[in-house]
Amino acid sequence: MKYLIIGNSIASIGVIEGIRHIDKTGEITVVGDEKRHVYSRPLISYLIQGKTDEDRMKYRDDDFYKRNGVNPILGVSAVKIEEKQKKVFLSDGRELSYDVLAIATGASPFIPPIDGYDKVKDKIAFFTLDDAEYLKSKIDKSKRVLIVGAGLIGLKCAECLVGKVKSITVVDHADFVLHSILDNDEAKEVQNVLSKQGINFILSSGIQKFEENTAITENDKIGFDILVMAVGVRPNVSLIKDAGGKVDRGILVDEKCKTSLPDVYACGDCTQYFDISSETEKIMAILPNAYMQGETAGINMAGGTASFDKAIPMNSIGFFGYHIISAGSYDGEESVERGKGYLKKFFVKDGVLKGFILAGDVNRAGIYTRMIRDKIPLADVDFDLIKKEASLICFVKSIRDSSLTKVV
Repeated sequence: MKYLIIGNSIASIGVIEGIRHIDKTGEITVVGDEKRHVYSRPLISYLIQGKTDEDRMKYRDDDFYKRNGVNPILGVSAVKIEEKQKKVFLSDGRELSYDVLAIATGASPFIPPIDGYDKVKDKIAFFTLDDAEYLKSKIDKSKRVLIVGAGLIGLKCAECLVGKVKSITVVDHADFVLHSILDNDEAKEVQNVLSKQGINFILSSGIQKFEENTAITENDKIGFDILVMAVGVRPNVSLIKDAGGKVDRGILVDEKCKTSLPDVYACGDCTQYFDISSETEKIMAILPNAYMQGETAGINMAGGTASFDKAIPMNSIGFFGYHIISAGSYDGEESVERGKGYLKKFFVKDGVLKGFILAGDVNRAGIYTRMIRDKIPLADVDFDLIKKEASLICFVKSIRDSSLTKVV
């Protein structure tokens, strides 16, 4: 068998390891547009902080490709799939044939059309290791940094710059930070933590235009030396779309990670799939999901049987020692627990837990996550007790004796 994987990502590692669970000898080729060994992208902010280095950022050790019989083709992108001929065309003119194909192309930063953006000299998207190295080379304590976007990428960038630059300003259209992940209560706590570190926020306000090193908003003029665009990302769907495959915001896949094209699978941040908590198809660009999808795809590509059918959105966030974990959907009746230094919100619908947000106290969040995935009836749970502290004692004996114990 000839296996071809487009994208040298965490999802692609899952594909490789999934294939090797079943097929120890098949030919595997990976194509990646970065000239780098696979690394953990969420760690780029820690590189700037000095908490890690490039070697420790590697998602697998140096001999991973060789040990697994993988031919890596790096620094080259795929430009076209010819699914009837089972070929992929690369940007350097090469053609690669395959028996089965996996698309793990991830997502790309979205840069909104803003007047004057092209004339800004020092600007990055803070998405790749190259971005982090560029930013690290530019910063010093005389530089003013403007970050457009108060999502996770923008705030992690802000955090890593504290104490290394003259000023940090974050601008966003939204009324509160992390608006796609949190609600207003938890977002205020995060903003307060970051503001105490000297990070400035201008919210409910977008950039209208750039004039050299000045950003013009509805009410402000913000001077800067370095611009970070962290508005969001868009799934890379063009390979499947141009080949006639089904896409929406992301590449549409089933629980086997199959696309609508024969012998073509997809996994990771480029895909759109079923969220059991909201019962809708959505993009869930989350590292654990990417790996699990990849492994599922790889097993099925090699003739095994696997399903990724309990996906939910999840986020684990930390800023200066203050931690938040969220999962599932915020649909249903809201139940709140507050205490010194923590806030917990739970969302209940149709007798089951649909989602939660834990701020400050994130202990044993895996128990709540399992409740959502397995749709454990709250009739089998002492819900008043488990809201205060997640513990197996809160469940009926049959559930305590089940696989729930694996999450503790």
